[in-house]
Amino acid sequence: MPHLLILGPQYRTPNLREALERAGLEGPPVAVTAGWQEREGELGPLEAHLGQKVRDLRLYERAEGAFVQDPELHAQYRQRQNELRALQEIYRGRLAHAKAAARELLEREGDSEILRRTRRAAIGALRRLDAEQLRSIARVHERFESRWSPAHHPVLTRQHEELRHLIEVAGYVCIAGGHVAVLLNRLRLFDLRSLLRGKAVIAWSAGAMALAERVILFHDHPPQGAGNAEVFEAGLGLIKNAVFLPQARTRLALEDRRRVALLARRFAPATCHTLDDGSVLHWQRGRLRQAAATSRLLRSGATEPLEAGA
Repeated sequence: MPHLLILGPQYRTPNLREALERAGLEGPPVAVTAGWQEREGELGPLEAHLGQKVRDLRLYERAEGAFVQDPELHAQYRQRQNELRALQEIYRGRLAHAKAAARELLEREGDSEILRRTRRAAIGALRRLDAEQLRSIARVHERFESRWSPAHHPVLTRQHEELRHLIEVAGYVCIAGGHVAVLLNRLRLFDLRSLLRGKAVIAWSAGAMALAERVILFHDHPPQGAGNAEVFEAGLGLIKNAVFLPQARTRLALEDRRRVALLARRFAPATCHTLDDGSVLHWQRGRLRQAAATSRLLRSGATEPLEAGA
């Protein structure tokens, strides 16, 4: 992939145009706004910011049309979603116990060899649970896609070819945020992963999360629930060894070194990147060329501003 730009949220202080100019990218642009669901295609603010027309790929609308054309496809899609929800419910119960044990050990005073060893074991248990969940999610998708994918279904094949043409003639592809599950499901349904190879891609918020190998849901101060970061989905994997954390300043207790340390250690060797207003991460041919207004979480519990080449 020649250019991959990951940005922070765009609704308050958009920096998309500036990031494109610095990267030397020009249109015409196409966009994926499926995460906005019924608001898909409402591109007025984006077009005003960019100063040019943007064509929406209409993945949400295309999926709804495919479901109407083939009720069995829709039924199988809903069955897959039910399986994923059941998996997530069981995982959350197990995660609560494993996370509580790891957090309790990290909060204990002292640094004896026994305590260090048991802390490593507790974090290892969390990592194994996360890996198991990711494998289970992948198996559910593999079963669905073995029959219901553009390679095997004529309705999806036609849509896939239309999307291929629209992406080929575009200068770059923007992937907006919104509902991450809805967005990721539509990206996967039309096999956007294969269509984005070799294309400049700019993504923000949930769009950035969807491009990583794992989608992590997180909130240290939720209105309800325990606030346990959880593996939610398998992402498209267009960028390796990265976990993206949009709105980290408001959703994470970054001043709590124990929480930060646990998050960083749990998802290592992937780097946890904060994405807030003004954040930019620019990879070109797999190498980080630019980083601004973003930090990485460290195993020590600190956060460190990220620089290109780090």
